[in-house]
Amino acid sequence: MTTVKPSIIVCDATLRDGSHAYSHQITAEQIRAYAAAAEAAGFDFLEVGHGNGLGASSLQVGESLVAEAEMLRVAREQLHRTRLSVHVMPGVATIHREIAGALAAGVDLFRVGSHCTEADITQRHISHVRSAGRHVWGVLMMSHMVSKEVLLQEAQKMQSYGAQGIVLMDSAGAYFPADVTAKVGLLAGALEVPVGFHAHNNLGLSIANSLAALEAGARIVDGTAKGFGAGAGNAPIELLAGVLKQQGYVTAIDLYRALDAAELAGKLFAGSLPNSTGITIVSGLAGVFSGFSKPVQRAAEQFGVDPRDVFFELGRRKVVGGQEDLILEVASELARRSNPAPKE
Repeated sequence: MTTVKPSIIVCDATLRDGSHAYSHQITAEQIRAYAAAAEAAGFDFLEVGHGNGLGASSLQVGESLVAEAEMLRVAREQLHRTRLSVHVMPGVATIHREIAGALAAGVDLFRVGSHCTEADITQRHISHVRSAGRHVWGVLMMSHMVSKEVLLQEAQKMQSYGAQGIVLMDSAGAYFPADVTAKVGLLAGALEVPVGFHAHNNLGLSIANSLAALEAGARIVDGTAKGFGAGAGNAPIELLAGVLKQQGYVTAIDLYRALDAAELAGKLFAGSLPNSTGITIVSGLAGVFSGFSKPVQRAAEQFGVDPRDVFFELGRRKVVGGQEDLILEVASELARRSNPAPKE
């Protein structure tokens, strides 16, 4: 007897996670062109904005070329079946400014994220979005850093706040399929809301990990065109589209249009598409946020140290997104170790 596969929600993060790979310089014209292609492809959601989410444009992590309101307006004009999504981090995005602006811009889905042990900080944001009548998911970032039991506790908090879905982010590209199976499987079996998985490709396992998540019970999966994203990039959404079709999962995707969207992205962002390098591999092995690749390389060059050593030291210190200032500190310290001051 043939087993009927479930319907899957496919989220396209090209115009948000891809911002990391493009130094946050995506233009309004690129947003307009790719959003139209994503609409034609039938992706369920298109996530738009600065790589670190609403309100994140800054000197510290990079300033966006286009104002947030303009990004959302341009994307919204192109989307009809595909719904507009944003990434939100409490402490970066405020309720009365960034959330209010996104609500006014017609954002359909707010994905409210926190470090994997800090779900408590999402309560006000999640509750506010629900009270405004919009869809909201909880996102647990750097989810490789804690046990499946801790992840379940944090996910249950988000669910109690009103989250209508929970997404585990492999922010460092550090997962192996067995890890995905164990963590997603526990959450999918215990939560009342659907579970999702957001893969990065630092160890070349983004598609395998996404498939493991689905087989373990996930009903939401993220991808980006040509893997356009932080570090070694995300699960290529055109590959996801093909794998999902081949494996019999039900989606709203038009495979040919998804392939066309990826080819368009290849032209729009030529020269900035991610690929596997020694640095991105070490980032995954060290379990460090993929978005640190460029600042780590800059700091390593400034202090004359090996960026791979910087990543391993950041991993030893369990540094997470939002602690970018520690990159310079680590690079400086490694330089001092390599060239100690002479004894008097």
